[in-house]
Amino acid sequence: MIRVISYNLRKHRAVTELAALAETPNLDALCLQEVSAAELPAEIGNLHLADSTKNNRLGLAIYYRRERYEQTASNSFELKKSLHDRVFSPTSERLLGSRLVDRDSGHELVLASFHAAPLTALNSLRRNQIKAAHELLQTLGSGSPILMVGDYNYPLFKDGLSERVKKTGYDLSLSDRMTYTNYKFFRGHFDFVTSQGFTIEGVETLARGSSDHLPILVTAAYGSANTHHSTLSVEPLAN
Repeated sequence: MIRVISYNLRKHRAVTELAALAETPNLDALCLQEVSAAELPAEIGNLHLADSTKNNRLGLAIYYRRERYEQTASNSFELKKSLHDRVFSPTSERLLGSRLVDRDSGHELVLASFHAAPLTALNSLRRNQIKAAHELLQTLGSGSPILMVGDYNYPLFKDGLSERVKKTGYDLSLSDRMTYTNYKFFRGHFDFVTSQGFTIEGVETLARGSSDHLPILVTAAYGSANTHHSTLSVEPLAN
């Protein structure tokens, strides 16, 4: 079993909440978006900084429980750029992955923090980014189970996205409550998980902090089936 929190810090402003989140029972990792990497501590509670992006103005980071896991590889990746990325560069590294070995079970896995292009881009670009991210993580893990969490910026047409990722061998899991409610017209599940080789036991939306996103807690077990099914809000059929 692995327990991971994903949180978009809203331009780093929610960084002061991480110490409390790190105290979540049996927490194994934090996957963060919109961080200022230069201002991150090496340790948060009993979690150690695995890696962070280096070139983004606001980037990604992964922390993991070193007493349980050994990190054997890490890499950040550029994905296809949106207009926002080109205007507000540098915002090129939208994927960060770490290969970990579970000291308890011997399992190897790939854990990733992902941040898709903002809502100014088309869903088609975000689908391209998600597909590319999955393929890049395969090269990092060499067949290991993959857990990719983060801000997918995909509030609409998630049924279609779920079918697309399923065709490539991944499952898409949503949390029990919405993770974003600030926009009048774009509310819902922005932060979720895609996985391969894991059984997703649950995805819980945690309490709101100072970010415009709510953190999510993912509980997953090694396995091949996705058993967690959240209820989707009613949405248009397709885009």
